[in-house]
Amino acid sequence: MTMLQHDDADDGYLEGQLLIAMPRMTDRRFRRTVIYLCAHSDEGAMGLIVNQEADNIDFADLLERLGLAEGADAIVSFEDMPAELASKPVYIGGPVETGRGFVLHSSDYFVTNSTLPIRGGVCLTATLDILRAIATGEGPEHMLLALGYAGWSPGQLESEIQANGWLHCAADHDLIFNADSEAKYSRALAKIGVDPSHLVADA
Repeated sequence: MTMLQHDDADDGYLEGQLLIAMPRMTDRRFRRTVIYLCAHSDEGAMGLIVNQEADNIDFADLLERLGLAEGADAIVSFEDMPAELASKPVYIGGPVETGRGFVLHSSDYFVTNSTLPIRGGVCLTATLDILRAIATGEGPEHMLLALGYAGWSPGQLESEIQANGWLHCAADHDLIFNADSEAKYSRALAKIGVDPSHLVADA
């Protein structure tokens, strides 16, 4: 997947911001979602849902599914891994490539040619190396593990915003990486002074 990146924060693109689904979003996959936009340009957009935890899978389960928890490729034993880390949630990043893992994280972890810097000290890495680093205590301070991503073709996201499908606001580390996933939707709306009960479907 090609990562699209714009460096100009005032170019009209929303890379590095949060998309907030309107309450009457018809696509149930995105109902009450908050999406961090990792890339946005005239070639399309890509982001990760940051408030939908996957059922029945945590970091330890993810390592096991990837064959990194036992055998010759094991990177750390479950006995050596802190319980808080082993039980760290995995998020539903979006409906595209749901078997592929992504890590949204703080910029204190960076690997040349593997890590994509976005904005505001937030980065994206999609290689197994970062999982190894996390498991061995050498990963970033803040991280969000996701399977799959949300993607838009050229002009699609702009059309959905014009059709009153999404709001957007500035992102911050606490909202992205906070463990309280259920509160992220209302907190994101509060950042732009919106009460969900006052929203209507028509622009």
